[in-house]
Amino acid sequence: MKSKKIELSDNGFLCFCFKSLARLAAVILIMLLSYLEVTSKTKSKELFAKGSKPEKLAGDFKFTEGPACDPKGNIFFTDQPNNRIMIWTTKGELTLFTDNSGRANGTYFDKKGDLITCSDERNELWSITPDHKITVLIKDFEGKKLNGPNDLWIAPNGGIYLTDPFYKRPWWNHDKPELKGQDVYYLAPGATNLVRVVDDFQQPNGIIGTPDGKFLYVADIREKKTWRYIIQKDGMLTEKKLFAEQGSDGMTIDNQGNIYMTGNGVTIFNRDGALISKIETAESWTTNVCFGGKDRHLLFITAEKSVYGLRMKTKGVN
Repeated sequence: MKSKKIELSDNGFLCFCFKSLARLAAVILIMLLSYLEVTSKTKSKELFAKGSKPEKLAGDFKFTEGPACDPKGNIFFTDQPNNRIMIWTTKGELTLFTDNSGRANGTYFDKKGDLITCSDERNELWSITPDHKITVLIKDFEGKKLNGPNDLWIAPNGGIYLTDPFYKRPWWNHDKPELKGQDVYYLAPGATNLVRVVDDFQQPNGIIGTPDGKFLYVADIREKKTWRYIIQKDGMLTEKKLFAEQGSDGMTIDNQGNIYMTGNGVTIFNRDGALISKIETAESWTTNVCFGGKDRHLLFITAEKSVYGLRMKTKGVN
């Protein structure tokens, strides 16, 4: 009988120890989650200038898209259905750049200061100089018309990455794409032909790379996922890795490596893919985003018929 009592006592002691360890683990987990929550909030607070809120800068457009910052800090953006490219100047003034944009969607400035545009009126990639001279860089892929160049990013070496989803436009006279896939392409510096670098997306859209040219982020808006790639010396992409369980229209990056995605407001993810903040606007859909202004601390948001600005502590790098 005594030996049985000892066994029961030992079992009770072990049970007590396990319960204590379980409680301790639960406390540690709660503390860790609280720490992560505080850390996330702290990082979020470090993003925005004190007291800043999204401000509507201009409205009454048909549909805004494709913001890009020129070397002086002026922000160019498209009013695609009206075939215009507008400028939000560093003085806070709205001016017209051109009313012949080829129905431009996404845009980006190259190192020469020329504006590269996804001009999907004829499914082409254009270059527009400051004095409005137009050069058609790309007309097709292997003899077939592109679906509709949508967004682009220019790497430090001058190579251009381009997303090519299919969205039926009212100014087209065709209803079906000539290409089978909706893919991502690369135009190497000095090249005249595109190379397909991603062919397993449902509908690629937003795209942005890191300023050191090491990583490329591409959103599959239909699959509601954003992926990260490592950029090789020849421009090819390797090591596809899920970055966020969210798609995006346009995208940008700041000097801390945070990625800004659009669609339902502007959601901000840190470089590890953790959601750290969200910006709301009065519009139901945000289309694109970039940093601009003389100091690059103005976050500029295109959202349907309007454009918004928000002062940030972080700044743009592209």
